[in-house]
Amino acid sequence: MRTQTGLLLAHTIVVQAVTFMLRPASAYRALDLDVPSAWLGVLGASFAVVPLVLAVPSGHAVDRFGERRVALAGSGLLAAAGLGFVFLAHSVAGLVLASMVLGTGHLCTVVAQQALVANRTPADRYDAAFGYYTFAASLGQALGPGLIVLFGGDRPIPDTGAIFLGATVLTLPLLVIAACLQPSGHHRRAAGPDAGGMRELLRQPGLVRALTVSCIVLAAVDITLVYLPALGAERGIDAGSIGVLLGLRAAASMASRLLLGRLVAAVGRRALLIGTVALSAAGLGLLLPPLPLWAMAVVVTVAGLGLGAGQPLTMSFLAESAPPGLRGRAMSLRLSGNRLGQVLIPSAAGALAAGAGAAGVLACTAAGLAGAAVAATGLHRSPPANPKPD
Repeated sequence: MRTQTGLLLAHTIVVQAVTFMLRPASAYRALDLDVPSAWLGVLGASFAVVPLVLAVPSGHAVDRFGERRVALAGSGLLAAAGLGFVFLAHSVAGLVLASMVLGTGHLCTVVAQQALVANRTPADRYDAAFGYYTFAASLGQALGPGLIVLFGGDRPIPDTGAIFLGATVLTLPLLVIAACLQPSGHHRRAAGPDAGGMRELLRQPGLVRALTVSCIVLAAVDITLVYLPALGAERGIDAGSIGVLLGLRAAASMASRLLLGRLVAAVGRRALLIGTVALSAAGLGLLLPPLPLWAMAVVVTVAGLGLGAGQPLTMSFLAESAPPGLRGRAMSLRLSGNRLGQVLIPSAAGALAAGAGAAGVLACTAAGLAGAAVAATGLHRSPPANPKPD
């Protein structure tokens, strides 16, 4: 069991590292090709559009064929995306196509990974397991940009060809690791689409609330990445200091994920989710008045602790709510909601606070998090559907 856990965490780290190498590198290649700024937006959206359409079908595939097959297919798509960037990145169309394949491969691997955690973990260990899983994902996301420097150098526009090739080489171990993963055995060998299964899933108590909270928390993470630098620019804070603040937020999120199992054991899952989401709302709200840099560091760290815990805790609620054989779809619904929230919520916040600047956007985000904390009060722990380890 420990070997399987190690393989899953290694697969998670490499998937995120490869993705966070290829996405920035594709933007650098587009800049090198003098692509108009409008096309940069198309390139960014191409990663998310296909997953938004295929998220639920990918969850159905996990539930029907098993986690290993979908993880293996996703790993193969990541390798294909790497080759696409190597051979097709001389044009905008090639970049967009490779980015779409990358997004699809990332989706398949992530849905399979999350379903595997949900299906192979005893219900009383969900919080610790999802905490470690999301920590591994964060670690891979932190390693990816560092590997850009390793492969591409530290020039303003790095050697993207070397980065594309290096990322493709890194996908080869993914195929081996995915082949070694043991499926949980909870998949259903149905003959066709299981619409009844999706209806059954959506009727589970608390599932829609958990999806809503997850969507708002992830959108808040994205908003801080964009609007904290904008807030710094408005207030004359140098980019280096803002970089330190973002680093503190990320480190605090990773720390909260490592300690998640112990925290849940101490205060309970629902209380912790409510408290951490409320804490992140308070943290972002405290950024509204001008603060000295040390105070901003404290506030951002507090917000990071709350934002880091929200995702794994909502995964635990979803895994516990969904019956065996439907957990792949539960995780894919969460990813669909997250992707939709990443598109709609930042856009709505920006529109509502257009006249108030970055502080106004952060105020709207803090209000949204406060609403998510209220929504989390309606979540209750379900009796475990599968209390014994597989």
